[in-house]
Amino acid sequence: MTRKQKAYAHAGVDVDLGNRLKREVQSDVRRTHGPQVLGKVGGFGGLFTAHFRRMREAVLVASIDGVGTKLKIAFAMHKHDTVGADLVHHCVNDIAVLGAQPLFFLDYIGCDKLEPKVFRQLLRGLSRACRLAGCALLGGETAQMPGMYRKGEYDLAGCIVGVVDRAEIIDGRKIKPGDVILGLASNGLHTNGYSLARKILFEKMRLKPSSLLPASKVTVGEELLRVHKNYQPLLKKVPIGMIKGLAHITGGGLIDNLPRILPSNCDAMIEAKSWRVPRIFQILQQNGNVDAQEMYQVFNMGIGIAVIIAERDARRAKSILQARQIGRIERGTGKVHLKL
Repeated sequence: MTRKQKAYAHAGVDVDLGNRLKREVQSDVRRTHGPQVLGKVGGFGGLFTAHFRRMREAVLVASIDGVGTKLKIAFAMHKHDTVGADLVHHCVNDIAVLGAQPLFFLDYIGCDKLEPKVFRQLLRGLSRACRLAGCALLGGETAQMPGMYRKGEYDLAGCIVGVVDRAEIIDGRKIKPGDVILGLASNGLHTNGYSLARKILFEKMRLKPSSLLPASKVTVGEELLRVHKNYQPLLKKVPIGMIKGLAHITGGGLIDNLPRILPSNCDAMIEAKSWRVPRIFQILQQNGNVDAQEMYQVFNMGIGIAVIIAERDARRAKSILQARQIGRIERGTGKVHLKL
């Protein structure tokens, strides 16, 4: 048996190392668990007791995602805890815009060779973000696959499950002309548009992750590793029923994400000059010679969540959410119109 394990390790898969690292991070994982999590860490499946006594009709909401080529920045900076947090926050936001509260999260890490330092950072970021979101890190998979990835690189994905009372689902059906669109500020690129950003910054501008951004005290790497915001705590402060629609502004930007919640007889009219676009997007547009319309389809441009609310509730919602008005709903055909 010992001979077989050594042969497998020689082939690039160190089972003993994987088991040891998983044992080391168990305390971090357990800190995300509440009384609803049953069983021990490392079972064949995670066990979660589903008691939703305060809900009349509980609906489970699931989502799965990754952090894209933002991982390339993590590799270059040798910093991996932030992308773990990015993954959790992205998934939490994706279900929060439906009105759901997160229950549990599962992660997947695929790599060429398991690097202890990298693994510990990833799990630290994942567990910390889950704990802050009130979400149990229920389980995951760490796959060592020699020859599948470049040396020192890995892939990262996550699946989240949450719950919402059916009567409280936010799906945009009540949106109508005259409603107001509010914008919640983003924290940089979040987790989208990195392939284009890397091409502009590293190929066209010939910068390095350690280079300072033009007219800035922040390095390119630090800017690009800003953590994707978790908006759920803020959204929970708004009275139930006040919000008509929510859009997480990820891949596709405002142009492609808002139509996902618009009724077929409504258009979103966005006033691009109603907020200050963060400098990183200005740098990318100017140096990449990117069309303005495309910028709002690739990047979030400083808006992480779009909130649609009745005009009579706009002032109160703006105060609660620390948001600004970025547009209005008009009669139309389910499209976004951008006024630059």
